[in-house]
Amino acid sequence: MEPVKWGWVGDAHIARAHVIPGMMKSDLCNVIALASRNPEKAKGTAEKFGVEKIYGAYEDLLADPEIEAVYVPLPNHLHVSMAAQAARAGKHVLCEKPLALTADEAKTLIAVRDETGKIIQEAFMVHSNPQWLRARELVQSGAIGEVKAFHWYFTYFNDDPENVRNMADIGGGALYDIGCYPVTTARFILGAEPKRVVSLMDRDPKFGTDRLESVMMDFGNGVQAGFITSTQLADHQRATILGTKGRIELTVACNSFVDRPNTILIDDGSELGNLSSKTETFPIFDQYTIEAEEFSKAVRGERQPVTSLEDSVANMAVLDAIFNSAQSEAWETV
Repeated sequence: MEPVKWGWVGDAHIARAHVIPGMMKSDLCNVIALASRNPEKAKGTAEKFGVEKIYGAYEDLLADPEIEAVYVPLPNHLHVSMAAQAARAGKHVLCEKPLALTADEAKTLIAVRDETGKIIQEAFMVHSNPQWLRARELVQSGAIGEVKAFHWYFTYFNDDPENVRNMADIGGGALYDIGCYPVTTARFILGAEPKRVVSLMDRDPKFGTDRLESVMMDFGNGVQAGFITSTQLADHQRATILGTKGRIELTVACNSFVDRPNTILIDDGSELGNLSSKTETFPIFDQYTIEAEEFSKAVRGERQPVTSLEDSVANMAVLDAIFNSAQSEAWETV
């Protein structure tokens, strides 16, 4: 397969630390350009990664006929407008999560996709992560019986007022940043949509962002999923899938290791304290490499996008309902 020529707009931390290094491990990706409004910073980044082209304006990168696909790690409030602009400039788009700030915003990109014929995909790397694919395979095979419960803890500490995650007016806060992962993985694992949600949300008095939330999602038929996310608690990640005959745990549920094997636990529950658990170990992988390769294959017509826009709209609808519940202090229909 001919490598896809990539550019990215916005010299964000996630791009420098995770996504671009992942892309550069792949023979299917050729990262050739960076656009940033901070030329000096961009120059250092470009030199670090050996990127040949630097643009001081996003529009200039989009006008480059050599670039086929664009990665968008801009602040959340710019995702929809930049994705639409890039697609209309003839580029396929891999856009960081959350794709939008509301489901209605996300829906507008379906029309753009249909108008341009370009792929627009939300960058949920978990959808192609081997750990999550294996967990779903085990669930679908009945290995842990009938699944009735799913729960995530996902927390980190960040009280930097200059960090975009702490800026409420541009889509900061825990739910947009990390709460979207428990929502999408619950839907991914259970193969269903929640019917209603209820949430308890605490907001930072200075930033106005949601810094801690506890959420329950009712999938009907006695199936429940919940999560606790926070931007101001100690770093922790763990997802548990509970069935009538066992459980599956992902002990590093989102930021999979790239320098050592990753594992999942499978336990039939016959002994407490993990004494009856078995560990499945995965060969070393980089989930961002896999994400970029799967997207590049879609660009070349070798597969469908891993995450459809319709799926992203459905995910945003759940986030909308969670925010509504925090205001109403009651169950909200999705």
